[in-house]
Amino acid sequence: MAALPGNDVSDEPIRTFEIERKYDVDVSTPLPSWETIPGVLTVSEGELRELDARYLDTADVALSRAGVALRRRTGGPDAGWHIKGPREGDGRIELGWPLGEEGDLPDAVAEAIARWTTEPLTPLARIENSRTAYFLAGASGVIAEFVDDRVRATDLRTGIQREWREWEMELGPAAATDEGGRETFFAAVDEAIAAVGGRDARSDSKLARALGV
Repeated sequence: MAALPGNDVSDEPIRTFEIERKYDVDVSTPLPSWETIPGVLTVSEGELRELDARYLDTADVALSRAGVALRRRTGGPDAGWHIKGPREGDGRIELGWPLGEEGDLPDAVAEAIARWTTEPLTPLARIENSRTAYFLAGASGVIAEFVDDRVRATDLRTGIQREWREWEMELGPAAATDEGGRETFFAAVDEAIAAVGGRDARSDSKLARALGV
């Protein structure tokens, strides 16, 4: 998928640092109760988001080998082009650009991934996700976003399809900024999720799981 000259997507991405935990659950696993989570005062109603992401990589999966994921995703509040960088400590940096008017790789995104590869990109996987999102809020705002994902993935190299359900808990702007506070929060989350039958995810990447890794 080649870059198009004059693509109108802004050169400057939105930068976020994600700190999240993933959990594997069964199709019928009930949602946890968040009453015991420190600092959580309210939980929003679930917001359904239908997400459709197409992942790209080189023929020798140079991006995946570097711990990087490149996707174009539609649906949800952050629809657009995303680069998920390699893990840094307990999180990873994500860069985001608008979708633009075309489906081709914008120049700004191609320039951003040039640090890892300048080789041609081809379709790698498609991940469709029926996501229900909940916001856990405290006195100062959103502590975390919890999402219930029902995933349908296709390895576009082989045509193999996979389906699973997983949960994610991602820290929000009002989360604790110190390591101890984050550990206390996630320990309580782990306990609440284990109580309903959830377990630590066997993979921290939807893309890796879509590819059978």
